[in-house]
Amino acid sequence: MPVVVRTRQLAAPPSAVWRTVGDPHQLARWWPKVLRVEGVTSGRFTQVMQTESGRDVRADYALLEARAPALWHAEQEVEGTPFEGVLAASDTEIMLQPVGEAETLVTLTLRRRMTGVARFGGFLMRRATARVVETALDNLEGIHGRGA
Repeated sequence: MPVVVRTRQLAAPPSAVWRTVGDPHQLARWWPKVLRVEGVTSGRFTQVMQTESGRDVRADYALLEARAPALWHAEQEVEGTPFEGVLAASDTEIMLQPVGEAETLVTLTLRRRMTGVARFGGFLMRRATARVVETALDNLEGIHGRGA
């Protein structure tokens, strides 16, 4: 199972970072390839992403936990979707820890469990997953600034 964990220190307090990462509507501002978020209800949302070829793809998520301003954890619903042929499971966890008065340590964990033949390409998925996580953190840094 490719698991990628990266940490970045941002120049904003946890409450400010939480307003970005804790609100699914904000995903289009910082999560790679997300064009918009739809259907946000209590505990559920849909990301509309765009492929390299320009095609829109929808991914449904269940929010497993949201504890402001410390933890956000969501799981992608893969059963019965186009992702089912590649993914058995995928979840994203974001932890925010205060650093002093005005900075936040962000730990972003993305876990993807492969299915079928895709299991044999785990190293490729790990590399692609790492790019997604690094880009997401780069985007958060662009919004909130780089910490010390």
